[in-house]
Amino acid sequence: MAESKIVCPGCSVVNTVPSERLGDGPKCGKCKQPLFAAHPAELNGATFDRHISRSDIPVLVDFWAPWCGPCLAMAPAFEEAAGRLEPGVRFAKLNTEDEQTTGARFGIRSIPTMVLFQDGREIARQSGAMMANDIVNWVEAQLAS
Repeated sequence: MAESKIVCPGCSVVNTVPSERLGDGPKCGKCKQPLFAAHPAELNGATFDRHISRSDIPVLVDFWAPWCGPCLAMAPAFEEAAGRLEPGVRFAKLNTEDEQTTGARFGIRSIPTMVLFQDGREIARQSGAMMANDIVNWVEAQLAS
């Protein structure tokens, strides 16, 4: 039986879940919150690396800022895409206004920028606001290649 390591979006504890049970609504062993809630996890400098490097599923991070009009316009589409692709992909957001060091570390020059990580490394990047269908199609295409 294959197992997947999933980082809790609430408390950032790494959970081990049988891979075939990811879609069964697993909960965190520590905080008892759902591991997947069709809602992007809010990351910060302290939790970012844990989510990227310790998760066995791909992680799509939306680098955004609260003053960015396109970022705010894309937020509902990003959440809708999360509902469609979880539990196969973890969706997360990082506020580059609050976490400038992390944004700089990844060379974020314009926002919104989505970066897809797998096995702790960046595998794809897309800048500019997108609709939910476009996000889903882009992620699926990146993971298929």
